[in-house]
Amino acid sequence: MDALAARAAGVLAQVFLPLDVPIAFRLWDGTTTRVGPDDGGLTIVFHSRRAFRRLLLRPTSLRFGEAFIAGEVDIEGDVFAAAVAGNRLEQLRLPLGTRLALIASLLRP
Repeated sequence: MDALAARAAGVLAQVFLPLDVPIAFRLWDGTTTRVGPDDGGLTIVFHSRRAFRRLLLRPTSLRFGEAFIAGEVDIEGDVFAAAVAGNRLEQLRLPLGTRLALIASLLRP
């Protein structure tokens, strides 16, 4: 596991844990992290560091859709679970300090 993938897995856990949505993330190097109460049968796959960083810096449904169409991100598993996760994520508002700390953790070498 590369260092950025390890930090990215930590960021994903910190962001998604409060949503209480069972979801897994597989990163560009194969690292997988799960959040939520159980295995929800949904995995979001990031194919590159670039796509992950771009979506973290400006996490909008439009950007996610563009990344999905471009093949930079995939959704594996239950499409309905993906819709639930998307709806809850749209309602998530991280405090500015938290967002900056998360971004800074990914920008470190």
